[in-house]
Amino acid sequence: MKIRDVMTPDVRTINPDATIREAARLMAEADVGALPVASGDRLAGMVTDRDIVIRGVAIGKGVDATVGEVMSHEVLYCREDDDVADVCENMSDIQVRRLPVVNADKRLVGIVSLADIADSADSEEAGEALEAITRPGGQHNQSMDGRA
Repeated sequence: MKIRDVMTPDVRTINPDATIREAARLMAEADVGALPVASGDRLAGMVTDRDIVIRGVAIGKGVDATVGEVMSHEVLYCREDDDVADVCENMSDIQVRRLPVVNADKRLVGIVSLADIADSADSEEAGEALEAITRPGGQHNQSMDGRA
């Protein structure tokens, strides 16, 4: 099964110059915990509700701080034609719960989460990925410098 078959195609993005208040409001409206950050039509990073709290609020940044100040700058993604099993393994290795999905031109076409995979694919794969992702530490733990 391909990622395009399980991803959520309706993905909202936010600009790095937007405030974290705007990001939080958009997350609340969309009932999501993460937003791809786009500069023009290119993916610039990801911002999560945890980024806002840990890299923003916890160190005293106000609600008018920018998304660019708290987002993860490393752009991790998968392609729409990747196999679900390969993406599950990759998510386990890099310890993330969701990935933006790009097409062959590297344009954002969706987002895939472990929940998407669990709902639509082999739940054993999703369970194994979740077990690996939830191990303490790892490359993508939340750090206050915004460059995790």
